[in-house]
Amino acid sequence: MDSLVSNQIIERKYSVAEQFDVTIIGSGPGGYVAAVRAGQLGLKVAIIEKEKDARLGGTCGLRGCIPTKALLNAAHLYDKASHFENFGLKVKGLEYDWTGVQKYKSDIVAKNSAGVTYLMKKNKVTVFNGFGKILGKGKVEVALADGKKETIETKNIIIATGSVVRPIPGFETDGKQVVNSDHILELTEVPKSLIVMGSGAVGSEFASVYHRFGTETTLVELLDRIVPLEDAEVSKELQRAFKKQGIKVETGLRLDKMEKGKKSVKVSGKNAKGETVTLEAEMLLVAVGRMAYLEGLGLENTKVKVSQRGTVEVNEYYETAEPGIFAIGDVVPTAQLAHLASKEGILVVEKIAGKKVEPIKLNLVPNCTYCDPEVASVGLTEAKAKEAGYDVKVGKFPFSASGKARILGETDGFVKIVAEKKYDEVLGVHIIGPHATELLAEACVAMALEITADELGRVIHAHPTVSESVMEAAEGVHDLTIHM
Repeated sequence: MDSLVSNQIIERKYSVAEQFDVTIIGSGPGGYVAAVRAGQLGLKVAIIEKEKDARLGGTCGLRGCIPTKALLNAAHLYDKASHFENFGLKVKGLEYDWTGVQKYKSDIVAKNSAGVTYLMKKNKVTVFNGFGKILGKGKVEVALADGKKETIETKNIIIATGSVVRPIPGFETDGKQVVNSDHILELTEVPKSLIVMGSGAVGSEFASVYHRFGTETTLVELLDRIVPLEDAEVSKELQRAFKKQGIKVETGLRLDKMEKGKKSVKVSGKNAKGETVTLEAEMLLVAVGRMAYLEGLGLENTKVKVSQRGTVEVNEYYETAEPGIFAIGDVVPTAQLAHLASKEGILVVEKIAGKKVEPIKLNLVPNCTYCDPEVASVGLTEAKAKEAGYDVKVGKFPFSASGKARILGETDGFVKIVAEKKYDEVLGVHIIGPHATELLAEACVAMALEITADELGRVIHAHPTVSESVMEAAEGVHDLTIHM
């Protein structure tokens, strides 16, 4: 409450009387990172956040990336401890404390949010706690928590309002039996059984979390394979790993009906063969996508255009049709990823500051899914590379042949490198297995530098490490893999 009061004092001090160089609506990874870089460049910055408790960090920090990965880590450790006998270690009476797990998650969220608040102070960013609405060119109104309104004068505006869960007709959530990705983070107890509708990153991650805490879990996907944006071989391997763990997987199943009972939820639909499939569980998680949050933003007072898909139309520098108004992150038609939003925000404020900027290479944006085993990729899949007309050569190395992966007891998965035959350029790297989301950084750097598969294979990697698998997969492009 003290921070809210002090922020309101700051708001009144800076209202109308002083013009900002840039005002950012939204404090997620796109908004707050843009604010920090703008402050570093000497711009006068304001940021507006509508969270009632004045917390900064947006969906990623408060209800997305950070809390989800905390639960995933707790689930990973719990599952690891349950197999300690494989390492010659003995554990008696292993159990989890769900209240403690939730506290662990909430403490991390609180510390991260406090860290963002510190960054705002450090970089002299003025924080307005309220709902931002664009009144027209250079004017933003903030509806404060106490019912009062302030008007900000600004040279530039960045829309960074993020996204919200997309409602699915017929599968309305109630926060109890039928939940979305926000609800499932705050459960007071672990459900006995769970149906997960949607096998993208969100669905696969929560299926992985709750299965490891003992929930009987079924993952349902409309398309013919799970994590459908990934390479087909990765999808196949993840499905195999999930089934081995005990997660039930239904692909090619279009759910079209839901019935809620007193203690369970029943869903049904037709599979690819035209057969009716009925599933029943204590809880249903609807995890089938998000949509840009633009409600009440005042775009009707501007020339900003919104596409039929509900996203703001921008050029390669994230400029809208209204001069001086930019849009970044989940509200624009690029991948809804926190790390991409951050880079978009940096590009925009550097452009505002008069710096020379280059468009983001969207083909080099990394994708990560933090289930068990982890999935990570960058660049083209084998199928997409062939569709683009490349003559493709593939190198692949399984973690079952990695000494370090054996030490870890995590040998599911592989590294797959897609390269182009003529020039040997690496077109895509796809990893499923231990620390995949960390290993991917090497691939991102390599592809940004336009490295060849031969060059990547010749780089000395420390032994024993799981990163050697990237080297061995690169060697495999030329049939030179050593340990397979």
